Amino acid sequence: MIRKFSGFLLLLLLVLTESCKDDVLPKPASQLRLDYPVAKYNSFSNHCPFAFEINEDAVISEENNCGFTIHYPKMKATIYLTYKAVNKDIDFLLRDAQNLTYKLHTLKADQIIEQPFVNPNNKVYGMFYDVTGNAATNSLFYATDSIKHFITGSAYFYAKPNYDSLLPAESYVKNDMQHLMETIKWK
Repeated sequence: MIRKFSGFLLLLLLVLTESCKDDVLPKPASQLRLDYPVAKYNSFSNHCPFAFEINEDAVISEENNCGFTIHYPKMKATIYLTYKAVNKDIDFLLRDAQNLTYKLHTLKADQIIEQPFVNPNNKVYGMFYDVTGNAATNSLFYATDSIKHFITGSAYFYAKPNYDSLLPAESYVKNDMQHLMETIKWK
């Protein structure tokens, strides 16, 4: 009888100790958190007829005819700037910049948001395009003084377009592009 009672107590003790544990709950899938440093900007000027500010973490190189590439090595991204002198062809340049945005991106873009830009003090007028969705580029702009100067810019990532995955890096580069556009000064 004592053996049965001690076996029963042992079984009861096991059940009680096992029942005190918390229920096992599945953990949610983890997400990669991408933190980027706060952008610090430096003025950039050379022989070209314009100046602007760029992120000090970016690497700028001149291509040809005052066109530039601004590389973000840590993010594998590049902003391409193209400069054209206005020779009584402002309508053509504006139409070309707008067509580039809509023809290349309407198939993959979910939405294209136009943000007009006007800086009468520096005589800089333009449009910033915020493209959402899996488009090749998510940020484009053009800026002009309508008489002599016309600049276009677009940002590209060296990765397959996946809007959700690129969003943190894309937002960072987009903010830099907007800052660049807003700080353009004609010489």
